[in-house]
Amino acid sequence: MREFLLIDWVLTTALVWLLIGLIGVVFQHNFTLISRVLFPLGAAFGLVLAVLALNGIDGSPQVLVLPIGLPDLPFHLRLDALSSFFLFLLGATAAGISIYAAGYIRKGEGTAPGLQCLLYHLFLTSMAFVMLADDGYAFMVAWETMALSSFFLVTSEHRHAEIRRAGYLYLLVAHVGAVGILLSFGVMAGSAGDYTFDAMRDFSTVGIWPTIAFLLALFGFGAKAGLLPLHVWLPEAHPAAPSPVSAMMSGVMLKTAIYGLLRVSFDLLHAQLWWWGALLLLLGLASAIFGAIFSTVQTDMKRLLAYSSIENIGLIFVGFGLTLIFKSFAMPQLAALALVATLYHCLNHAFFKSLLFLCTGSVLHATRERNLGKLGGLIHRMPWVTWLALVGVLASAGLPPLNGFVSEWLLLQSFLFTSGLPQGYLNMLLPLVAGAIALIAALAGFAMVKFFGVVFLGQPREEKLSQAHDAGRLERIGLLWLGIGCLLLGLLPNVVITLLDPVTRLLVGSGLSFAASSHGWWLLAPISEDRASYSPAIFLGSIVVLMPLVYWVVNRSFRRRLKRVPPWDCGFPLQTSRMQDTAEGFGQPIRRIFSPFFKRTREHPSPFDTQPRYRSLVEDPFWYWLYLPIARIVGYGTRIIAFLQQGRIAIYLLYSFVTLLCLLVWTRG
Repeated sequence: MREFLLIDWVLTTALVWLLIGLIGVVFQHNFTLISRVLFPLGAAFGLVLAVLALNGIDGSPQVLVLPIGLPDLPFHLRLDALSSFFLFLLGATAAGISIYAAGYIRKGEGTAPGLQCLLYHLFLTSMAFVMLADDGYAFMVAWETMALSSFFLVTSEHRHAEIRRAGYLYLLVAHVGAVGILLSFGVMAGSAGDYTFDAMRDFSTVGIWPTIAFLLALFGFGAKAGLLPLHVWLPEAHPAAPSPVSAMMSGVMLKTAIYGLLRVSFDLLHAQLWWWGALLLLLGLASAIFGAIFSTVQTDMKRLLAYSSIENIGLIFVGFGLTLIFKSFAMPQLAALALVATLYHCLNHAFFKSLLFLCTGSVLHATRERNLGKLGGLIHRMPWVTWLALVGVLASAGLPPLNGFVSEWLLLQSFLFTSGLPQGYLNMLLPLVAGAIALIAALAGFAMVKFFGVVFLGQPREEKLSQAHDAGRLERIGLLWLGIGCLLLGLLPNVVITLLDPVTRLLVGSGLSFAASSHGWWLLAPISEDRASYSPAIFLGSIVVLMPLVYWVVNRSFRRRLKRVPPWDCGFPLQTSRMQDTAEGFGQPIRRIFSPFFKRTREHPSPFDTQPRYRSLVEDPFWYWLYLPIARIVGYGTRIIAFLQQGRIAIYLLYSFVTLLCLLVWTRG
């Protein structure tokens, strides 16, 4: 009997998720079992998967063949450092989201709880299989299962037409992307038609075919990741989905696309061209700028976070592209630095964006509002959610000592060494990219200040907000898990970099573990201490010590001269919520500065309106530049096909007769 390997335990954990979902369907009327047992059990097995994956990162690759699938094409599975890292990301994030979902799920809201339990855990299982698949067939089966299960989760509230439209758009883009991935696998499988990844690793690196395979993979995985201009589904699907599903899609599912492109670019394709990296870098930069700008002008809190996800995915692709550039020029140490920044940001984004989406879920349950213009002052009614949302906001804004700062700092450090590249055009371009990243970070901070300030600070803008309630016990546990993760990932960067070392050595042949471990856990110096260093522990200690000290000194020095009086309020003491800055007003400077990015529609009242109303609508220009023209062309084509399909047998016989005559003429010629 074969020894039970680590990959067997990982596979068993993924199948337990599926079993939990099936139990939920069998006992679909037992809401207590589903919400208080099955979802917490799914969270526990997320922790188990995270622990198993940690052990697999530093281990040797393990393979497994499952006797399922087609007769001559069984499922091949592989557990190596790359898949282990993304399985850890999946398990650690799913643990917090699942325990939150146990408190979030309600009776009578959308899809029945039992079916939702099945779809949710099938979603988790399919993502695990995507990361384990070692052949194109198993990968595509898992990929399509992930797309279908997430589609049904997005359309949980399917009674609303706009939610159905968002779900169909997501499913359309997902399937178009899947075609690109399948074609990429087909190119790498070659004339032999062997779809195992081992055969694809022997794919010829001569000629144009590797470039075609890479571009097809970029198109397919870019559609799933929300890369510009394939991003249009993301701001529609996230507001439509329940908040735990939005958190899982943004925090984890988008990273499956990063995993797939990493697998193709560095594992299956042996040669990397520098212009591949330049293309990824430019697409990532455009996505990051676009997402950052559009997030600042949103008035729906979930759409704001969705555009913020596009911005963060763009930053990940910028690091990915820089890794490809360094690898193509045989600079493994710098490639490892850029890859560490990329993977670190994948992990960071999974934690802080999941935390923010879950906080919006608590706000939505407590107020029934997503519109920023109808929220405000929730810090007094929802203190738990407020302070944990503040952790996510600070992390997303890239402020130390939280996790978002570390990966963005590492990415900027990667750009400091680009002057040694042998390509002159890149030496001119990359400093501009570094400056653009600084602008993106500033815009991201602006969006997060708007999100937190408008939702939680000030006075309530609606009377019903006085009835808002804080998150429940299980929801708080999930939020705390993700908040603590944001803090630990920010305070222990050297530990994370050491864990990432096997992944970077597998993909680019070098790592940063020696530089990370030589300075201890408290000082991060990715290349050398002389070039750049950062100590989150010292930074946090300074904040903890200096802020109370400054307060004590100021209070003691000015105690006799200090007077506490009511605020002046510009001479008007009767403050109301109407005097607060609105979400639209907060974003007005950005709309003016970056007006060429937007398609704006303004509605002004006439002078005779008794109840005048002003309205300014900001829309995505890609709908009008790209997608509506494509829709018109497709509509024209379908009308032609509909004309051919008249439904009369005589017409079909005529088509067959004409085709036969053409074939006879062609064969005689």
